[in-house]
Amino acid sequence: MVVLRRMNSAEYEAWASNAVTGYAEDKVASGQWSQEESLELSRREHQELLPQGLASAGNHLFKILATSGDSVGDLWFAEAMKFGQPIAYVYNVEIAPEHRRKGYAYQALQALEQEIRGLGLQGVALHVFGHNQAARALYAKLGYEPTNINLFKRLPAADA
Repeated sequence: MVVLRRMNSAEYEAWASNAVTGYAEDKVASGQWSQEESLELSRREHQELLPQGLASAGNHLFKILATSGDSVGDLWFAEAMKFGQPIAYVYNVEIAPEHRRKGYAYQALQALEQEIRGLGLQGVALHVFGHNQAARALYAKLGYEPTNINLFKRLPAADA
């Protein structure tokens, strides 16, 4: 079973840089942002959500550690009110590419449930990009259910 360990300042700085880039790439891949605007928009959203960085109130940032003690990924959630109750909202769970498909994300989300119970939170919510089929399958396997589904159809340009 993996262990969730709180990030230290140096780990946070490395994570923040990668998180901004990764989120920008996902927003471009999903068709929501253009490549040109993506990094600036991602930086802005991260700054709004984590105004004091690692010390931002109600936010919890972890390293995901394998039983060997090696870091295999990162997890970020914030305390929120949704569905009329206090919950954890997962903003990011990322397993390093070389450690994927080994069950670490599954185990990390199970460990997260124990963490949030300790905080008195009553559920877990998250967003998943439609193009991320692997994550969607993982969340379904863990018992997450859709609460909203947004769809989009790109139309070809009209002939001039």
